Amino acid sequence: MNIVSASEALSAVTSGNRVFVHTAAAAPQKLVHALTDRAPELEDVEIVHLHTEGDAPYSAEQYADTFHTNALFVGGNVRRAVAEGRADYIPVFLSEVPALFRDEILPLDVALLQVSPPDKHGFCSLGVSVDVSRAALEVANRVCVQINPQMPRTHGDGLIHASQIDYAVESDMPLPEAPNADLSDVEIRIGKHCAELVDNGATLQMGIGAIPDAVLKALTDHRDLGIHTEMFSEGVIDLVESGVITGAKKAIHPGKIVSSFAMGTRRLYDFMDDNPLVQMLDVAYVNDTAVIRRNPRVTAINSAVEVDLTGQVCADSIGTYQYSGVGGQMDFIRGASLSEGGKPIIALPSTTRKGISRIVPFLKEGAGVVTTRAHVHYIVTEYGVARLYGKNLRERAEALIAIAHPDHRETLREAAYDRFNVLATI
Repeated sequence: MNIVSASEALSAVTSGNRVFVHTAAAAPQKLVHALTDRAPELEDVEIVHLHTEGDAPYSAEQYADTFHTNALFVGGNVRRAVAEGRADYIPVFLSEVPALFRDEILPLDVALLQVSPPDKHGFCSLGVSVDVSRAALEVANRVCVQINPQMPRTHGDGLIHASQIDYAVESDMPLPEAPNADLSDVEIRIGKHCAELVDNGATLQMGIGAIPDAVLKALTDHRDLGIHTEMFSEGVIDLVESGVITGAKKAIHPGKIVSSFAMGTRRLYDFMDDNPLVQMLDVAYVNDTAVIRRNPRVTAINSAVEVDLTGQVCADSIGTYQYSGVGGQMDFIRGASLSEGGKPIIALPSTTRKGISRIVPFLKEGAGVVTTRAHVHYIVTEYGVARLYGKNLRERAEALIAIAHPDHRETLREAAYDRFNVLATI
């Protein structure tokens, strides 16, 4: 492993290369900026990544002739570039992204990663983001890392030996943090409705954000919950410390928190550091439906942009505007539905901040269907739970109107009558 300057490390990138950038809080900002500094010397460089925290300077208009982002998930730092045509989006299940690299559908020339310092045996750790980065590390022709003592050393699939690293750059930078926001009354009510669906001994999947935080806060009276999730935040720590999360009823990895990446505050990163309770694993395994379903009572709680009256779920776009990505929603919705006693849940506020209904007669033109109406079981808003599994289209419309905002129910009833020739009774 050669310790070099950032500019020397980025000499590994040449024109025409495809470059992978580490995920979420692990995005190596020192390497990213050094790459952008080389723009005058490069052309036709493709950047591939999931959501990344921090800057994405390569997506700026001034570098359009040098860098092109091919995003596997659209975060806020590349959203404008995608909308304006300087970047593209690849719709793909999160569980299948590693295969894009390993099967050379998207062969990688360079991987830019952020790791913990090497231990006495020479092993660094991918820390908070193993996800698809494990596969990128394995297949990239050249590996450049940013060694950061503030990156936690995590257990699982994220170990990388110094001999696997071509160039290393030293840094001491705080990881990006996502502090818990104050919960609104709507979010608290949604959290309580979701928590009522969670059985003791269930295995949970949920992400970060207000609604997952609200659900976790409402689970304090539960027992023997487990975690098997693509990502998690610090909301789980209080439940671990209070004995609610034990993992005792899990069929695979009992007693362990299984995840592939994490995002939170320094408290979370310190909790993860050298903690054998936490297993950070390859997302091709974590999000494999055949693996997920092996645990009992898998309860998957995911979000949506809007849901139509038949149960179609748009979760990645606002009409044609690409907002995020497919991610792992379908991996876990399907895995939970196949788990014994499992419950796949879509949770969302009944309206946008502007008061527009998020339960709609039809999805917006161009909207992406992430979860099909055949996969949906439960939809939750602050007004309750709609159980859609086994219901016909007319019954689904009635159930969804019942949990829509009261200001929009009459309009939805009229739409249901026009479509199904029956007046919703709700």
